[in-house]
Order: sequence, then structure tokens, then C-alpha cells
Amino acid sequence: MASYHKPDEKTLQGLRDIANKLRIHSIKATCASNSGHPTSCCSAAELMSVLFFHTMRYKADDPRNQCNDRFVLSKGHAAPILYAAWAEAGFVKESDLLNLRKLDCDLEGHPTPKLAFVDVATGSLGQGLGASCGMAYTGKYFDKASYRVYCMLGDGECSEGSVWEAMAFASYYKLDNLVAILDVNRLGQSEPAPLQHDMETYRKRCEAFGWNTYVVDGHDVEELCKAFWQAQQVKDKPTCIVAKTLKGKGLKNIEDIENWHGKPIPKDKLDVLKDLESQIQVPNKTVCPELPNDDVAPADLSPISLPSPPAYKKGDKMATRQAYGIALARLGQGSRKVVALDGDTKNSTFSELFKKVCPDRYIECFIAEQNMVGVAIGCATRDRTVAFASTFAAFFSRAYDQIRMGAISQSNVNLVGSHCGVSIGEDGPSQMALEDLAMFRAIPTCTVFYPSDAVSTERAVELSANTKGICFIRTSRPANAVIYSPDEKFEIGVAKVVRQSDSDVVTVIGAGVTLHEALAAYDTLKSEGKNICVIDPFTIKPLDAATILSCARATGGHIITVEDHYKEGGLGEAVLSAMGGEPGIVVTRLAVTGVPHSGKPQELLDMFGISAKHIANAVRQTFAN
Repeated sequence: MASYHKPDEKTLQGLRDIANKLRIHSIKATCASNSGHPTSCCSAAELMSVLFFHTMRYKADDPRNQCNDRFVLSKGHAAPILYAAWAEAGFVKESDLLNLRKLDCDLEGHPTPKLAFVDVATGSLGQGLGASCGMAYTGKYFDKASYRVYCMLGDGECSEGSVWEAMAFASYYKLDNLVAILDVNRLGQSEPAPLQHDMETYRKRCEAFGWNTYVVDGHDVEELCKAFWQAQQVKDKPTCIVAKTLKGKGLKNIEDIENWHGKPIPKDKLDVLKDLESQIQVPNKTVCPELPNDDVAPADLSPISLPSPPAYKKGDKMATRQAYGIALARLGQGSRKVVALDGDTKNSTFSELFKKVCPDRYIECFIAEQNMVGVAIGCATRDRTVAFASTFAAFFSRAYDQIRMGAISQSNVNLVGSHCGVSIGEDGPSQMALEDLAMFRAIPTCTVFYPSDAVSTERAVELSANTKGICFIRTSRPANAVIYSPDEKFEIGVAKVVRQSDSDVVTVIGAGVTLHEALAAYDTLKSEGKNICVIDPFTIKPLDAATILSCARATGGHIITVEDHYKEGGLGEAVLSAMGGEPGIVVTRLAVTGVPHSGKPQELLDMFGISAKHIANAVRQTFAN
């Protein structure tokens, strides 16, 4: 094992000086904006100084370089000190720090990837470590590179369960290239954090989760240099630096005092700046970051394609959840960029098919959906992978905050939810996703796919792999007939008119299971001499409003939507929204109303009025009117 060489006094003093410069920058920036969290910055000053100017290896003029060490500020409210660090590194103009939180400045109140040195947006606490796990897993197992990942957390956010999901994940996968730094400054937003400065309990908790743990004085640069060096020597374990700090460190009559969270320093207390300036012994910078090893290839941005057309014939029976697994495995064989994650549901989502052919690119996240989404977002940073994460669609609801933050992070991540709607049957309502379309439609960067057969599912997987932003693919449990030929072309935002004639009386729009119910209703009505137009939207967002409107006008303005989802926020509301400004269009919505019950799928489709016979009745009623 290598022996530790203590930095010389010049280096140590340089790190102390930079720490105080970071405090000064943070105070000036938050005073200029008259908002922000200077005391949360001051507790982390020595930690940031040692990290950025002694420990981390990166190209200061190229923050997103693939070889650089990664840094995630999970305690995102301390953003001013992150911006200050990059100003001291020379990437951010010092004068720009005074534009903090202004409308025309990308130095926002919490970090976002609008900035080249930010990989994931933070600020909703408890999420940084999960994304860091994804980056570290990618570095160790996919890139097989030397870059390391550092994540700074606040002690307050350690009350979030997602932090401990990430702790368990990192330990299980032996992420020895990951270092978490707990800035234990004792004080939360409204009162002290639960453990305050009980450092021994923090140590025991971290060690119990399988982490190599050091408890340090977070304001002692010499002690920090040694702890970070020791972390680099440890194999097969992630390291946690539990740093005892003081909120507002260095600020007279503010340090370690309650009720200073999120408040700029008032003008009558700005003499603290002179105190800090007086402690800087060498104004000119004497320490600089070291360069990283050049051992990572640039990201491969080439398109990803299925190696061959889908291998289905019309009339074949196949559940779209199974078609997803087949498509993902085929896509993975065609591109090494594709990786898959699952939450211990791989034998239900069929992601196990990917694991069988690409075991080295499959990540089992176990039953921890918040962390799974966070890890997927981390894997996708800097375009290192194209990540697909799957579970029952209902369980994405518990990771909704991670998904929401993924949009703010400009993340390109693909989420696949199976077991949607009452059509899953006997498992009952706890397993039935009936609000997922509403959830994902509300995400600003999200494309929502709802394929209705195996062919369209394969194309949805292929399209999502090449689409910017978050993609959600909704898959179903029942096996339904293949309705498209293998060479059928699919596009985002382009619907398929699957039944149409010159005498259609109503336009019926269904997706997934309900499209097949609509087709059964079509056959029934045709035998009665009534023709209907049937549309498969393929994507619920964006919705093909032009095709829907054209068909609706041809059918007297009559539209019926039918969906295996609650009325609120689903297919029906998407169509209503798209048709809202159009005169003479009437939309009748068939959807699940009320909490469902265990039962056979067909019984449940009938109970909630979304089966073929209810669609046919709705058409007859419309026609009668």
C-alpha cells in the first residue's frame, strides 16, 4: 500500500486561503441577489477547497470532459460555493457570481446542467447520491476508467430514505470509486437536524451499510487531505467522509446559530468579509487542480437501431411487456451503449431477456425504485450510456420526484412501466397503474409511448433510445394480437388510423388493451351496418392532434376515447386538450372511475365500462343522439 505524504505548509495554507475566498464569493453573491444560503456554503468551504484544488482530477477549461472526476452537490442549496469553486478554477467569471439567481444568468438558485460543470440538477434533497451511484457504476463497470465520483450531502437530507437506498446500492456493488461527503453542520432549515453533532451515530450507520467511513474535522484541511487520500487506497468499498462542520463557519455572531438558513448576510454584519479577508495569507492562488488520466473514449453519439425488423406476423399473440424485453435484448446486442436496470421485477417486465444476452450491462436495483431512477439518470450523464429502467408502472409513482428532477437535469433516460390498468386482473389495485399517464404527461421533457402490439413496442423501444429527454413506455400484461406488419413505420407524434371508411359515424381512440377492445367493437358494429374510425395514437405525448381532428371532422365531430387509466390526466384528457379550441367536436370519455378490485381482466374491463361491448354501446348512443 502506498504511503501518505502530508502536503507542505504552502499547499495547506493555499487550501485554507481558497476556503475563505469561497466563503467571500458566496457571501457577496447572495448579498447581490438578496437571497440564497451563505451559511450552508460556509460550512462546506474547506471541503470544497480540498476537493477542487487538491483531491479531484479534472480539466478546468473542459468541465464535461469524459475523463474528469465527477462532483455532485446533493445539498443543492449551497450552489453559490459550487459556482465560487469554478470561478477559482477559472471557468466561471468572478463578476458573473454577482448575477446569481438573475433571470438572464445560468447561475440559478440550485444547480442545473445548463452549466457545463453540473451533471444532474439538485435541490430536491436526498437525490444526489443515487445519481452519483449511477455515475460511479458506469465508471467502474462500463467505462472501466479511473475517474472518481464525489457527492456532497447535507446532514438534513440524510433523513431522506432515498439516501439510504443509495448507500445500500453502492455497498452491494462495491463502488470503491465513489466518495460521499456528509457536511454535518448540525442545523437544518427550521431547527437542528435529528442527530446534530452525534458523529459516532453517523459513523455507525455508514459502517452498518458497508461503507468505509472516516469521521473528520470538516474545517481542518490537513485532515481532509489525508481522508480523501485514504479513500483512494480502499478497494471494494465506497467511502463516506463524515465531516463535523459549523453552519456559517467564520461568520462572527452567525456561526453555529439557528435561524440563519437561507438568509443573506445583512448589511450591518458585512464586516465579516473583512474578517475573512484578513485570514487570507497569500492572495494569489498557489494550488491548482491536477489533470485526469486520459483513459475514457468520447461518447458515441451515433443512432441506435434494431438489427433487423420485428419478427412477428399479424395475428400472433404477444404481451407488449414481453415484446419490450425482446426488443431491449435485440437493441442491446446491436449497441454496447444500451444498459438496462430493473427493480426486482425483471421476470415480469421481461428485462431478464436483456440480462441473458448482455449480463455485463444489466443492473439489478432491487426494490428501491427511487434509487433505480436516480442510478439510471446517473448512468446516462455525459452520454455515457443509453439507459432503460423498468418496473411495474405503478411503482414509478414513488420515484416521481426523481423523474421530475430528471427533467430539470435534461436527462435522456428511458422508463418502462408494465402492469398498467385494470387489465392486469387478479393482483388488484395496488399493482394497477392508473395514474401513470397523468404523471408522465406532466413532465415537460417527456415523450409518452403507449404501444398496442409487439411490433409497435419494438419500434417504441428503438425510438426512445434515440430521443432526447425522458421517455416513458407503457406496456400491458395481457397477450394481444399483432396488428402491424414488421415493416410498418412508426414516428413520434404520428398516430395510426387502423380502421376507416367513407361512412364512419364515430372516431374511437384506444391504446394498448383498449385499442383491441375498440377493434372488437368495430367488428360488432360493422355486423350491424355501422362503421367507425379507429385510431391508435402510439404516443400520448406528443399527441397527433391533426390526424384525430381530421378523422373527427369526417365523423361528424364525434370522438370516443377509451382507456385503461383514470379519467384524470390520461388519454381522454389529452384528446380533450388537443381538441379544446375546435368547434363542433364532442369527446366522450370511457375510463376507469373509482378504485378497482381484484378480478379477471375481462370482468374488470366490463365493470369499468371500457370493454368492447361498452364501446359499442357508446357508439350506438352517440349515433342515436
